[in-house]
Amino acid sequence: MTVAPISDPATTDAHWREQELLLMREVMKWVGRSLASGEVLREMLHLMSELLGLNRGRIVLRDLPNPATGQAAASIRQAYGLTGMEMQRGVYAEGEGITGRVLQSGLPAIVQDIAREPLFLFRSVSAAHFPQETVAYLALPITCDNITVGVLGCHRIRSRQRHLNDDLAVLKVLATLAGQVLHMERLVNEQTRHLRARNAALSQALSTHAARYGLIGSSPALLQALSELERVSQSQATVLLLGESGTGKELFARAVHLASPRSTQPFIKVNCSAIPDTLFESELFGHERGAFTGASQARPGWFEQAHGGTIFLDEIGELPLSLQSKLLRTLQEGTVMRLGSQRELKVNVRLVAATNRDLAAAVQGGRFRQDLYYRLNVIPIRLPSLAERQGDIRELALHFVNRANQTHQKNVYLSPEALDALTLQPWPGNIRELGNCIERMVLLADQTLVIPEQLQRYLPQNSARSTLPPNLPPTLSLATLPAPLPSPDPLGVRAYESVHSHTVQVLQQAMQQHQGNQSRAAQSLGLTLRQFAYRLRKAGLR
Repeated sequence: MTVAPISDPATTDAHWREQELLLMREVMKWVGRSLASGEVLREMLHLMSELLGLNRGRIVLRDLPNPATGQAAASIRQAYGLTGMEMQRGVYAEGEGITGRVLQSGLPAIVQDIAREPLFLFRSVSAAHFPQETVAYLALPITCDNITVGVLGCHRIRSRQRHLNDDLAVLKVLATLAGQVLHMERLVNEQTRHLRARNAALSQALSTHAARYGLIGSSPALLQALSELERVSQSQATVLLLGESGTGKELFARAVHLASPRSTQPFIKVNCSAIPDTLFESELFGHERGAFTGASQARPGWFEQAHGGTIFLDEIGELPLSLQSKLLRTLQEGTVMRLGSQRELKVNVRLVAATNRDLAAAVQGGRFRQDLYYRLNVIPIRLPSLAERQGDIRELALHFVNRANQTHQKNVYLSPEALDALTLQPWPGNIRELGNCIERMVLLADQTLVIPEQLQRYLPQNSARSTLPPNLPPTLSLATLPAPLPSPDPLGVRAYESVHSHTVQVLQQAMQQHQGNQSRAAQSLGLTLRQFAYRLRKAGLR
């Protein structure tokens, strides 16, 4: 590339325009060739010097704040015509010298003669190294998103056959271009970081795919429960699963089945709290044709359908007293008698029961048969709450995100900081609450990446309330906040309540206090949502 000397008095304006266009073309070639700001900006400074005579060009950018003082300085990141030592000396506090003032104000600065300007610091290059001619200094702000992030500066021999305003016009374009290059690089780096985090999250999620029996996690509490489960799985003894609502009792019950020799046989699950009293016997033990009105044909009960396999009775504490003796007989003798039949049928079934109630207290209160309790309580296994499995929350969240994305055809994922925020939540509703929160997030998220600030709107109400800042605005005091819900029993069990435990008036008051929200009304009465809904139906309120 041959360039006419810029000091030639015969140099015309047309020639300078050619030099400017050449500079822009070469710079844009570098922009198209690389998104690395260092390469592009260094070549820009080089072309400024070679084509326009703007010497000792430098790009000054803000540094990270000092942890001790909290103050942020700015330093020379790229330069042309400066030695490494001179670049190291080019550090400026905000408002310090010409460069610091441009950084602070966001306005360009023109120094006609640096030798006569007291604010010019001669920090990088001492005054002795400048030529005898008058030297000017031009400094223009570099902005990203309307924020001044740096300064483009250079020296210029004052007496030249080129207008100063022409140099300023070119430098304004180059400063704008430098800001765009830095902005693009920042966006690419941020997206790359998020993609790497997402790949790591997906890899971690894939590693949990092979979790034993579908139970995700590796916390000591979970591993202890799994160890107890595997030790008893080979036997035929009844297993009683104890723990809070939402801890995954059904998954544990299925794990007992899968780890046993019965794994290829049926696994039947029955939710005792969802069956009306009048249908309990028919559902569990079956009925013959004509046994009652509407029984147009015989039907095998759940025990018959589970023959050879495992039956899981969830919420066993809801079983009516009238059926507890029949269940005990079935467990002891291995037979069932259909409703309306006089013939006993032999069944080979292993029972896994679950409850979040205190059955021992129910026995003392006469609400649960003592002999059935002893029959069920052969091998009790306590399931850990999510608060005891804090180390598993990250893996569980990734599992729920992947499942919800596949179910709803979405592409939402959590930033590493958002995953950290999830581990700090209390999750009184355990795994079920976490899963519901993640599904709500996937369905309602406005962006692909969810960061902690966006995560707050999807968190459960009681969790979000716990993260409120300590200094509330004057219009929102603690007195105006809703009363917190009762915390669950730390032991994971609640006192047994019959289906007639709450009057119609109590149920109505609970619904009114919580504006018709059945979940909160149920929790305020110490009931599960299914139990509360069943009592509403019994009371004729639905």
